[in-house]
Amino acid sequence: MWHLKLVALLVICLLLLGQVDGSPIPELSSAKRRLRRMTPFWRGVSLRPIGASCRDDSECITRLCRKRRCSLSVAQE
Repeated sequence: MWHLKLVALLVICLLLLGQVDGSPIPELSSAKRRLRRMTPFWRGVSLRPIGASCRDDSECITRLCRKRRCSLSVAQE
């Protein structure tokens, strides 16, 4: 009788292992980075001062991100 229980347990484990193996793994890519969405209140509260590090213009209080820093003026190019 315990042989049947052992076989049933092994079959269930193999079925579950097959399900895990077949599940898709999401790929992380920088091209599919989701843009941050905030309400106007949080956008205003989270703006960074001049000289703080930034990734894009939307993070700075002056709306000018130059060389990864919040800037006061547009760079001369």
